[in-house]
Amino acid sequence: MATEIKVPGLPESVSDAVIATWHKKVGDPVRRDENLLDLETDKVVLEVPSTVDGVLKEVKFTEGATVTSHQVIAIIEEGVVAAPSAAPPASATQAAIPPAASAAAKAPAASAATELPPGARFAAASTGVNPADVQGTGRRGAVTKEDIVNYASGKTAGTGGARPEERVPMTRMRTRIAERLMQSKNSIAMLTSFNEVNLGKVMAMRKELGEQFEKANGVKLGFMSFFAKAAANALQRHPIVNASVDGSDIIYHGYADISIAVATDKGLVTPVLRNVERMGFAEIENAIAAYAKAAREGGLKLEDLQGGTFTITNGGTFGSLMSTPIVNPPQSAILGMHAIKERAIVENGQVIAAPMMYIALSYDHRIIDGKDAVLFLVDIKNQLENPHRMLLGM
Repeated sequence: MATEIKVPGLPESVSDAVIATWHKKVGDPVRRDENLLDLETDKVVLEVPSTVDGVLKEVKFTEGATVTSHQVIAIIEEGVVAAPSAAPPASATQAAIPPAASAAAKAPAASAATELPPGARFAAASTGVNPADVQGTGRRGAVTKEDIVNYASGKTAGTGGARPEERVPMTRMRTRIAERLMQSKNSIAMLTSFNEVNLGKVMAMRKELGEQFEKANGVKLGFMSFFAKAAANALQRHPIVNASVDGSDIIYHGYADISIAVATDKGLVTPVLRNVERMGFAEIENAIAAYAKAAREGGLKLEDLQGGTFTITNGGTFGSLMSTPIVNPPQSAILGMHAIKERAIVENGQVIAAPMMYIALSYDHRIIDGKDAVLFLVDIKNQLENPHRMLLGM
């Protein structure tokens, strides 16, 4: 019995998808729930599994093709066992190579040197460069003295003499990221404010309670839960930072749906933690761990990326000391975390070393004034420097 494999239902905000990779070809056996292909949308790569056991009978679209919701992309013959493919005879393989091509392949590379101009021949001999390895720029592709010298110079510099270039099209996701960044740059009056946070008490709390927390909840107590909870509390006290612009209207959100930036091999994705103001630390850490695992394994769903009223990004994971993150429209603000560094600070009249982090808030200056942005950052700072007050909702 033939079974149709269709494109999953895409949300209204995603009009179509591109077939990124086929993991099976016609005639291959497939198992139920085995991934057949990857679909790349503007936001995430989706896996399309087989719904039955059988053999892939027909592929409707090749890699790179654009498809839409519920479109048939493959046919599987249910219950059929794939026939073993016979290896082609050696004689057939050999016959596929024309005698002339075989002879040309065996021609000595040294013959190229006899066709060089005297200057190029001398340069090749003095530098030890094989002219056959050099891309000629002379008339009709001839190798010149300059080609030999340039190749030898590159080889000496440790580049192996080669200057490779490769042109590849942007992936669907990277193209969309580029569009969104330019949209943000061109449509938002963006400004960034900075502050610094002493994370000594947070680190002490993690050291004191981290092991018990992990035993009780099955997940490590990270820094992100502190920042997410502090942001959710601050968003409740500074609702304009949690608002968004819609035409000439401002939409205030009475909930904190925080997008957490996660880096993947295919680009940055921002899955959403919903109603963070109601979540405990363990819920936040478990949700972040699940999203990170899904992002690495290509298991994020489109609905995981929808919405979000505020974003947190952590460049400190990669060693960034300071940055100006870009707002993700239609959101109006984004909080940037950075690397924790031991720095000398003055506390109670004494110079001490403390684990310090620069934090940055980029915001839409059309609706968020500098005063609101600074007070929001100070609120974040006060909570993180007094985590016991944060736990009490103060």
